[in-house]
Amino acid sequence: MLLSMKLTDISPAIALTPLDGRYHKQTAPLVEYMSEPALNRERMRVEVEWMILLANGFEGNGNQTIVPGVKPLTDDEQAYLRSIPENFGAEGIAQHAAYEAKTHHDVKAVEYYIDDQLEKAADVLGHDTQLTGLKTLVHFACTSEDINNLSIARCVKNGVEQVWLPAAQAIVDHLAQKADAYRDKAMLSLTHGQPATPTTLGKELAVYVYRLNRQLNKVKAQEYLGKINGATGTFGAHLAACPDVDWVAVSREFVTNRMGLTWNPLTTQIESHDWQAELYGTISHTNRILHNLCVDVWMYISRGVFAQVPVKGATGSSTMPHKVNPIRFENAEANLEISCSLLDTLSATLVESRWQRDLTDSTTQRNIGSALGYSLLALNNLMGGLNSIHPNDVAIQAELDSNWEVLGEPIQTAMRACELAGLPGMDKPYEKVKELMRGHEISKDDVERFIDQQAFDKATAARLKALTPATYTGVASKLVDFDR
Repeated sequence: MLLSMKLTDISPAIALTPLDGRYHKQTAPLVEYMSEPALNRERMRVEVEWMILLANGFEGNGNQTIVPGVKPLTDDEQAYLRSIPENFGAEGIAQHAAYEAKTHHDVKAVEYYIDDQLEKAADVLGHDTQLTGLKTLVHFACTSEDINNLSIARCVKNGVEQVWLPAAQAIVDHLAQKADAYRDKAMLSLTHGQPATPTTLGKELAVYVYRLNRQLNKVKAQEYLGKINGATGTFGAHLAACPDVDWVAVSREFVTNRMGLTWNPLTTQIESHDWQAELYGTISHTNRILHNLCVDVWMYISRGVFAQVPVKGATGSSTMPHKVNPIRFENAEANLEISCSLLDTLSATLVESRWQRDLTDSTTQRNIGSALGYSLLALNNLMGGLNSIHPNDVAIQAELDSNWEVLGEPIQTAMRACELAGLPGMDKPYEKVKELMRGHEISKDDVERFIDQQAFDKATAARLKALTPATYTGVASKLVDFDR
């Protein structure tokens, strides 16, 4: 009997999810912010910045040491502490993992890892440094969630602002450029899948620019909250250890100025995650607008409004050589749906916690990177798809030329206006136009003949006769200017 090689035995490890396997190249930028090592590195940043604040104080307390007995750290000592997270690489990841294997606690493993680095401080700074004796200042008065909530907020903030948002903005900028370029390119509208009042391709793209910009502006204005206030949000341990310190002021200073977040003064053991629900809801909404865009473009391609540029050497079908499939848009659709499912779950579940805390949020938040990763992957594919299409002028014009019945709307509306102005013979305008045009093939001659049969004044008749499906676009081209 032949035994298959176990894929789990292959090194380096084979990824379970496509984000870290097949699509790693597209999602790799998020690894710097949303991976487990990135979170641990951020935890270390929080821990060492807390140590620096406790030792050196801040302007609000006269830059006095906050914890009695600790001397202010020198510039070199502060630099050494800050180098700990910056130098957290493959060796550090393995060392942290070894500690976590013993403690079964990721934050405690971070604390022990920093302790190890403090022991090595004398080798770099000399034996006079006080860092080797400051292990007890690591994680001082902190609960794990003091470290976690700040670290996760900073990871998410950086991941969104440095990776996801630029990718989403690039889509909007591309659409805005095309909206401007095609502002005058008339095309047939379809409402309920049937020919309707013409529009312009630029105006239709501008609709998406406007919708997406509203959501991206919300993301740009998003607050990222943080707290550092102890096991149940009361500063109990802080006051027990150092009763003369204004710990509320220290907390505000640390969260706001050292962590770059919005201070949350009222929490249980955990920061309440409401900001996360808001953010993920907005990104999920953005995903759904993008999904709508993918579907629309896919159908425009199917209809011939957009033509695809074949990629040299690519295969569309394993059996039909002629195929050029809109796979980028289909891939984007699917990954936007997966992203939304994760983001919606995060939004719905993170806002609940039993009493002062439970641990459900811990494992849930480990999927934030995946939620953003699938959206990023979709953005990558969508941009690739948009770059591979262009308007098919022949097909667009053929649709317009084949649907003169869409001019029934301006004609019957003009008849209404004439009737209201007291011009005789304009009764039942809607019914008259409907009888001529509904369900019939209509030509330019049919339209002009109908206009001649009505009692229009010469100017109105001339204006209506001058209309064609390609010119009946109202102020569509001007509306593009509102997309910003």
